[in-house]
Amino acid sequence: MLIRTEIGVDAAGIDSLLRRCFATSAEAELVQQLREDGLLTLGVVATDDEGQVMGYAAFSPVTLGGEDLNWVGLAPLAVDESVRRQGWGKQMLFEGLDTLSDFSYNAVVVLGDPAWFGRYGFEPAARYQLHCRWPGTEATFQVRKIADDPFAGQGGLVEYAAPFNRTA
Repeated sequence: MLIRTEIGVDAAGIDSLLRRCFATSAEAELVQQLREDGLLTLGVVATDDEGQVMGYAAFSPVTLGGEDLNWVGLAPLAVDESVRRQGWGKQMLFEGLDTLSDFSYNAVVVLGDPAWFGRYGFEPAARYQLHCRWPGTEATFQVRKIADDPFAGQGGLVEYAAPFNRTA
């Protein structure tokens, strides 16, 4: 397995992976739209020994109350079924967090399984008076700091990039 930042030639493999991993094409279309709109802050791929994309994590900008605080949203995160439960998702997550830290990003938000993300430092966003636009996501909307104290004095609506509104 090789974990690295995505490059242009990975786009077809990423698209194929996302179409295999999710019940609809919404995530594949979302990533394509983020890429086309220049809203893909970071893409991390995991490839097998033959170079096939077997995992992917996308990070895109989010705002808080319309303000850019150098936060990103993680979505989607996908690992091919044949290599799940082998640590690929965790390794892509930490590669992404390291890269984002190097570029002075402050925090990551995610809608995902609290049991899985909680193991890697994510906390309920509601703890910091943060929420997203989708009802019923209080338990799954989570945050993780990259920089020191990015949530101090913050609170309100975290908004994902416009392409996310097309899939909801």
